[in-house]
Amino acid sequence: EVHSYKFPDTNLKAGKYSYRLKQIDFDGSYHYSNIAEVEVTGPAGFSLAQNYPNPFNPSTSIQYAVSKSQFVSLKVYDILGNEVATLVNEYKPAGKYNVQFTMNNEQLSSGVYFYRLTAGSYNAVRKMIYLK
Repeated sequence: EVHSYKFPDTNLKAGKYSYRLKQIDFDGSYHYSNIAEVEVTGPAGFSLAQNYPNPFNPSTSIQYAVSKSQFVSLKVYDILGNEVATLVNEYKPAGKYNVQFTMNNEQLSSGVYFYRLTAGSYNAVRKMIYLK
């Protein structure tokens, strides 16, 4: 019988990948399929997505992408511009990333906060709302 298969492969870095299936028959014999090659490319550009959920309590997810390997900084600021948290501050290879931010400081109040991504000459800022 002909079957259709689907095998999602997540969080891959840019590069070439080879896949093949091993078919095992009822009598115990087996054979391998032809090799399927897939080329995964990195993001075409830099991006900083809106956090989700927004408003949030106590945590939210922030997605971003960098198109080439470089030093990346992702920081959270309050409405007055004071730094509240550093989520990323390291060299990252090209790719898509997801960062979880949890508001665990009891002294911080509900309100508007900003998060800023800096990667080389790319800068982007988004607004998020924290509700207690």
